[in-house]
Amino acid sequence: MTTDTRQLKTWLAATARKDGEAFRQLYDATSSKLFGFALRILVKRELAEEVLQESFVSIWNNAASYQAGLAAPMTWMTTIVRNKAFDTLRRLDGAVEIDADNFDKEVMDALESVDPTPIEALQISDESKALARCFAKLESLHRQAIALAFYHDLSHSEVAEQLALPIGTVKTWVRRGLEKLRLCLTKLEGV
Repeated sequence: MTTDTRQLKTWLAATARKDGEAFRQLYDATSSKLFGFALRILVKRELAEEVLQESFVSIWNNAASYQAGLAAPMTWMTTIVRNKAFDTLRRLDGAVEIDADNFDKEVMDALESVDPTPIEALQISDESKALARCFAKLESLHRQAIALAFYHDLSHSEVAEQLALPIGTVKTWVRRGLEKLRLCLTKLEGV
């Protein structure tokens, strides 16, 4: 079910006022997509179900803090799910490496944007345009690995499978590509 951003904002605003029916509609419209996102991170269905439940409790409790000017509704909710999923991974295995923690929040928001599309998100602001310029400077295979990981929500192992490459190579490409993006954006800020 595709629901436009305006409707999601309306349901979130009503949820902030503790409107149970609006919250149910928000849940019905978004839970399958958010569950799929959690499942890609956690792999185990039970863990993804638990994270989804915790995320919707958080959405219910924090709907009043949602600021439409900072993120699209799906981006905001996806961020909640992502953070809860990563918390679960950390709780299960303190040694797990979560590369997303190393990323600049604005870069993560631009790359993870669910609504509007990534292309539309890149057209929104000067910072996004700078990101697009820096992204275009990356080697094509590094760009492809990052795009698969972030635009398609694939894990490193799924990216490695898609590109028929060793997982270590993919992790290196993604890490180096993100570092090059960070350096490029830092240089542009100084201009």
